[in-house]
Amino acid sequence: MLLRFRTANVRSLRDEQELSFVVPPGEESDVARTVRLSDGKQLAVYPAVGVFGANASGKSNVITALKKMRSAVLDSYGLWTSYTGVPEREPFALDAESAEASSFYEADFVLEDGVRWTYGFELGDRRVETEWLHAYPKGRRQVWLDRDASRESVYDFPGDRVQDRARLARSTRPNALLISRAASDNHPQLSRIYDWFRSNLWDITPETELRDREAYTAQQLLDGANEKRVRELLRVADLGIQGAEVEPRPGAKAPAVRLLHGSEPDTAVALDWAKESFGTRSWFALIGPLLLALDRGAVLLVDELDASLHPRFASEVVRLFQASWSNKLDAQLLFTSHDASLLKSPRGGRPLEPGQIWLTEKDKRGATELYPLSDFDPKPEEDIEDSYLAGAYGAVPNVDQGQIGRMVLTALAGEADGS
Repeated sequence: MLLRFRTANVRSLRDEQELSFVVPPGEESDVARTVRLSDGKQLAVYPAVGVFGANASGKSNVITALKKMRSAVLDSYGLWTSYTGVPEREPFALDAESAEASSFYEADFVLEDGVRWTYGFELGDRRVETEWLHAYPKGRRQVWLDRDASRESVYDFPGDRVQDRARLARSTRPNALLISRAASDNHPQLSRIYDWFRSNLWDITPETELRDREAYTAQQLLDGANEKRVRELLRVADLGIQGAEVEPRPGAKAPAVRLLHGSEPDTAVALDWAKESFGTRSWFALIGPLLLALDRGAVLLVDELDASLHPRFASEVVRLFQASWSNKLDAQLLFTSHDASLLKSPRGGRPLEPGQIWLTEKDKRGATELYPLSDFDPKPEEDIEDSYLAGAYGAVPNVDQGQIGRMVLTALAGEADGS
């Protein structure tokens, strides 16, 4: 499970920011999962975390930074070349110092055997500046890798725990991560770290790769193991869908799907797929990858969960990760949203606990600050949605009611006067 993620100098995330799935000390949680660590201790970890904030506040950049970290781990050895340097590095663009500084990434996670690991690195324009790997098998830190490009001896492997370390150090390019290099040879120890990134941090944006995800969900309707669950999720979304007709097509073409609409199953009418609304298609396309993440216990990243989904659908996604009956393998969800209705259930109550709600706000320099709502210690009876919209926690647009309209009218009046 993912415990924490830290990053700095990536897009609007200028200064170091931390996102945590760990329940804050002293807090009680009804939805947290108990992670048993190899040292005998237990850790309460959230299955879902949401990042909220105004448009252009930097919430999407939190997910972007995680995606960039995963991409570097998976691609730096196999796809980056010695003459490309570090592709697609995006430091903070609003001051000269950041352009020269490295970009920082660090993830804290637990593997299946209960051992907690911390892995991180810093990337410059041309090379990996630093890289480190720490393990906590008995609660105390073990340093497995300490890489620093500014030293004469770049690589240090304290304790000599890493096998084949001399060959790895010799054959890792300056712009490639050693973890990526090790995985290319199926290293018996370090490939586990690489595999965690490969099997997690899946990026799903409702508006992108729509056809591919539609095809994947359609294929699940032909799979006896998942067909029932897909059909049930179509019904519970309250779209008036009573079922689905699916027909295999030869070759590599996706199965043909027609959803059955109506108030009763016996009188439902099958609609051509092209006539379905964008919201219905977005929900359909999300079902397949969502079930895959739940079945594999993966970390799913969904940017702008509410962008093309009705709040009811978005709430359903969160509920599936929160409920132990549907999330048996401790899959995790990280999503961004600016829809405050996700902070309150229609009948009252809180779909997300304060520790699961993170907020983004930009300072005067244009740099994003990321912080948990739990820092404000809201009382159990407090209406989080109302307080959020009222600006009690920040992270909302600093625009007075009617201000935009008045500005438009003033501009129009100035044009009419020729000024």
